[in-house]
Amino acid sequence: MEKNKSHQSWLLNRREALALFRAFGTAIFVVGCIPRKPTTAQTSSQVNPAKLPRCVVIPEQTEGPYFVDEKLKRSDIRSDPSDGSVKEGVPLQLRLRVSTIANTSCNPLVGAIVDIWHCDALGVYSDVNDPSFNTVGKKFLRGYQVTDANGTVQFTTIYPGWYQGRTVHIHFKVRTDGSSRQGYEFTSQLYFDDLITDRVHTQTPYASKGQRTLKNAQDGIFQGDGDKLLLALTKTSQGYSATFDIGLQTG
Repeated sequence: MEKNKSHQSWLLNRREALALFRAFGTAIFVVGCIPRKPTTAQTSSQVNPAKLPRCVVIPEQTEGPYFVDEKLKRSDIRSDPSDGSVKEGVPLQLRLRVSTIANTSCNPLVGAIVDIWHCDALGVYSDVNDPSFNTVGKKFLRGYQVTDANGTVQFTTIYPGWYQGRTVHIHFKVRTDGSSRQGYEFTSQLYFDDLITDRVHTQTPYASKGQRTLKNAQDGIFQGDGDKLLLALTKTSQGYSATFDIGLQTG
């Protein structure tokens, strides 16, 4: 509880964060982020795609108010370790390939910590005290993996739901040293095709929340190069899968 109180004291709640989003209309500022070594990520328009066969330099976006450093290493993030329950929803297999870019070369970023976190099918995040819900102590839909020799991590999760003021998204964070403030850190978000989201959200348990109020084009954070962060989904026998390439300039 003390850890959570400390965490909550410097995090904005959802209402405050959304008010800032509306006021500034930008996806560049970071809410409640601990300062680290400045990042130098470029937009993909600054790199010649013909010389980069796989990795793609992507835009940084806000961390948002709901990152909790649970230090929970796992690939399947659907369960809640506190009670063993599993979040219902359309299965999503997410593979991230992280590379560093130097001039025109792509090199796998080996041994990096990659966290992902997102809301459940009804728009609820775990381990936070929000005006709309209190899930302190829960840890569903959070976790990290360490990139392998190919710079790859894989997660099993569910297709996210929606909540007021945002389009559907997944947060991710890449760190070269999760225990030190001196390491490189990059944070951004992943998005979904609106047509696929509309189909998914007609299913149980998503449908019980009703029709979402915001799509990609209306989301102020998505407007900050969110089109470069769209997942290319492949239909599977159970749900969807996606592989996303992340190119970073860490120097």
